[in-house]
Amino acid sequence: MAEKITMNADGVLTVPDNPIIPFIEGDGIGVDIWPASKLVLDAAAKKYGKTIEWKEVLAGEKAFNETGDWLPEQTVTDFRDYLIGIKGPLTTPIGGGFRSLNVALRQILDLYVCLRPVRWFQGVPSPVKHPELVDMVIFRENTEDVYAGYELEAGTAEADKLREFLKDNYGWDIREMSGLGIKPISKFGSERLIRAAIKYALDHKRESVNLVHKGNIMKYTEGAFMKWGYELVRNEFADVAVGWNDCAGEPGSKLLIKDSIADITLQQVLTRPSEFSVIATMNLNGDYLSDALAAQVGGIGIAPGANINYVSGHGIFEATHGTAPKYAGQDKVNPGSVLLSGVLMFEHLGWNNAADDIVRAMEATILDKVVTYDFARLMEGATEVKCSEFASAIVDHL
Repeated sequence: MAEKITMNADGVLTVPDNPIIPFIEGDGIGVDIWPASKLVLDAAAKKYGKTIEWKEVLAGEKAFNETGDWLPEQTVTDFRDYLIGIKGPLTTPIGGGFRSLNVALRQILDLYVCLRPVRWFQGVPSPVKHPELVDMVIFRENTEDVYAGYELEAGTAEADKLREFLKDNYGWDIREMSGLGIKPISKFGSERLIRAAIKYALDHKRESVNLVHKGNIMKYTEGAFMKWGYELVRNEFADVAVGWNDCAGEPGSKLLIKDSIADITLQQVLTRPSEFSVIATMNLNGDYLSDALAAQVGGIGIAPGANINYVSGHGIFEATHGTAPKYAGQDKVNPGSVLLSGVLMFEHLGWNNAADDIVRAMEATILDKVVTYDFARLMEGATEVKCSEFASAIVDHL
């Protein structure tokens, strides 16, 4: 009989061999990439006597068509009750309409860490000479920054009222017909994100954590993020970690905590990728960085993501790309982003053998040049296969 995943008093997940895991199929290409990913995840789990009972929950277009609600309350309740879930891409309109469903889930469940590991899989076509040097894990703060959604539309009475308030009280002369947004960066939010990044780096024997910010310009938001990070190291991790300025860049046996400005970081992850290991940053910076890094190792089509609250135990693992509706139902696109997000989920559950098997099998399939169209068009001598066929080939390699 299937059981719920729970969290014990010590803050550790208790994972049965037959867990119930909610999933959202996803909009657009979700109809293709979710079944393909599920095929591989089930096969890998079965090797080790594990059986997942998948519980479908609704969000996005499918939810709206069936319930009239883009994000039904039952979906939020199920993710809250079952702790761990996985999802495909969801529709987000640009310039109007409802706000991002992805962001809404993160904020409602307080999934404050967006975890995005970026590494190269042997055989994957890349636009850079040495993609094998890219091996980074991004910890992106998920609940604050401009993604908090505190915006007022240009020309509205609310925007005019705030603009006048800012001029009267702070002397800020903001142009008429300006859209206005608030960028909150809190000490609490910054510390728990950086704390999670440091613990991850220590647990995985990483060399450094880099605090990426634009504090030279935004001194009291992004600059504060950096300052609070270094203070956290001194107050909570002094025995195992040290800041750059406190050791002149020579940490000895301790984990090195350093920082860099966001714009130069986007250059250096391309020109000097081996100097970066774990990155802790704010919401918008993390979004830019994760996509830019994904481009170096094969594209966002195989970029995994996770949204986690390490305190409550909640986690939703998700595709990091969009819905690509023009390809929906064609059994064409690469399922790698959802599948590798499933690998992250298995690792989070402690199913490391099954996770490692999927990675090896996927890499072996790519080395055989049996790939979906996105890779086939960039590889000589490749055999282009459908999304479902790519998944079946991975299962064969298991």
